[in-house]
Amino acid sequence: MSGSKLIAALWFFGCVASGCAASGNGGARCVVGADCASGVCRADGTCLPVSDDAGVDRDGATERDADVERDGGVMDDATVDAAFDAGSIGCAPNRDGTITRAEVPIRAGLRATFRTATDAMVDLTGEVLGDGSRRWSLVGPFAGDRDVLVELREPDGLWFADDFPGATYVTELTSDSDLLGVFEVTGDALLLRGVGSPESGFTETRLINDPAIGTLRFPIEEGDRWTEEVDVTGRALGVITTYDETYESVVDAAGELETPFGTFEVLRVRTELVRDNGFGVVLSRVRTYAFVSECFGTVAVVRSGESESATERFVAAEVRRLAP
Repeated sequence: MSGSKLIAALWFFGCVASGCAASGNGGARCVVGADCASGVCRADGTCLPVSDDAGVDRDGATERDADVERDGGVMDDATVDAAFDAGSIGCAPNRDGTITRAEVPIRAGLRATFRTATDAMVDLTGEVLGDGSRRWSLVGPFAGDRDVLVELREPDGLWFADDFPGATYVTELTSDSDLLGVFEVTGDALLLRGVGSPESGFTETRLINDPAIGTLRFPIEEGDRWTEEVDVTGRALGVITTYDETYESVVDAAGELETPFGTFEVLRVRTELVRDNGFGVVLSRVRTYAFVSECFGTVAVVRSGESESATERFVAAEVRRLAP
């Protein structure tokens, strides 16, 4: 459960930042053009009607295309168009090697699709480029690939809402569990406050992180490091629970990542989670790699199995990457 919380924190950050939104036609809520029949998401977060596309080049080109470089094909046309649409809500990639909070839109009501595989062999070594950056590919296919729709919801009205005042949104932690992660967005971080089951009762879960886990801390630059030491208390499946967690995070690489959605310039955040029983006895150790891009947030996450010793090439417990 503890390892799942970390993965969810990074994975769902990718969802909210990647242009996740409800699809639809004119007047429907949107974040990227792919959400709309017209292919255009307006600055107010609604779709441009199919009949009202004056001033928009049907190839997706406008004067804002100048803000999104195609530099050597690093971002393909589909990704460039999506990046432009992300700019319609206040973000266009400037590709300066730094990801600020302003470059990552986060709010309840967003959704996105992630292609997911489990027990998949991955190679995160990638190709080392002349400038020292890397090029990775997680396009796949991987055995067992399936698309998972992720939605971020308002916490109001949930039975545990009063335990997390100021929470921004909740969402399922993993595709095979109904547990909800409780997140708060601040000016410089995305925080995981805790976990709760959808319903209260004899087998309810409500775990509170003290302090809240900073899954990402802004601005993000290569070489950044941060450590989170957390006490977890509450109930898990109705049983009173307490344990300690330590998260060691480092932005350990920069480069290009190819996903089913497109190719992105990314910073790679490697996080090692160690959980112990509160008396120094290690219960589990899990490593997670999150690939973070301007305006899109976390576009892919790879999670190791428990106590995996290999750092670059291994059988991943789970691989998630942004999909159309």
